[in-house]
Amino acid sequence: MTEKVLLTIAESVATVTLNRPDRLNAIDMEMLDQLVAALGKVAADERVRSVVLAGAGKSFCAGADIGQMIERTAGDWERIVDYYLDPIRAIARMTKPVIARCHGDVVGGGLGLAMSCDFRIATASTRFCAPFVKLGLAGCDMSAGYFLPRLVGLDKATDMMMTGRFVDAGEACRIGLASQVVADDALDAVVSAFARQMAAGAPRALAFTKQAIRRSLDRGMEEEFDYEIFAQVQCLQSADHKEGVAAFFERRAPRFSGV
Repeated sequence: MTEKVLLTIAESVATVTLNRPDRLNAIDMEMLDQLVAALGKVAADERVRSVVLAGAGKSFCAGADIGQMIERTAGDWERIVDYYLDPIRAIARMTKPVIARCHGDVVGGGLGLAMSCDFRIATASTRFCAPFVKLGLAGCDMSAGYFLPRLVGLDKATDMMMTGRFVDAGEACRIGLASQVVADDALDAVVSAFARQMAAGAPRALAFTKQAIRRSLDRGMEEEFDYEIFAQVQCLQSADHKEGVAAFFERRAPRFSGV
C-alpha cells in the first residue's frame, strides 16, 4: 500500500509530505488519518527542532477529495468536518516552528494547512485559493474563516472567501499570505536552509515565542471552529453543494439556486 503521508527526519528537521501526487494531494480520510498520526509523532519527537510540510508532485495540496463528498447524515458530516480540522489544530498547537513548502496550487484544505503553519515559502508560480463558495459551501471551511482575516485583513479575506478566486504568489506576498516568494528552482534550497536555521534556534525560546503569538490568536478559535462546523454541515446537505460537485465533475459552470 502506498503511504499517503511520508515522514523523514534529517538534521533535526522533520519533513511531512502529502503523497497523493496523482490527485494533487487531495485529502481523503486515509491521508487525513496518516497526517494526524505523522504530526503527532513529530510533535513528540525530541530530535525534531523544526518541521517542513510539503506536497509531492505538481502541487502542495488541492484540498479535500471531492470524491468523498457523498450523501451523509448531519451528524456524520459534523464529525468529518471537525476531524478535517485536527491536523490544523496540531500544527497550530505544536511548539516547534512549522514551514509550509508551497508550490503549484495551494487550495481549499491545502490553504488551511498552509495558513496554520508559522511560515509559508512559495514559488513564483504558486497560486492560493479558498474555492468553497464555488462548490456551494461556506467560504470559512478548513480554518479559512479563522486564519485568513488574521493573516491578510478583513477586506482581502472577504474578497478571497466570497469570490473563491485564485491569488498569485506576488499578491499573496504583498497581502501577507506568503512569507516569501522564491524562484521555482530555488524552493528546496531556500526551505531547507530556513528549516535548518529554525532548527538551530533555542527550542524553549522558540516554543514560548510561538505560544505567545498563538495565544493572541487562539482566543475564540474553538468558537470559530464551532461555527465553521455548523455552517459547513448545513451547506453539505444543500442542493447548491450537489450542483457544485456535479458541475465540477462535468467541467461546467455551476448553476446555483440558493437551496
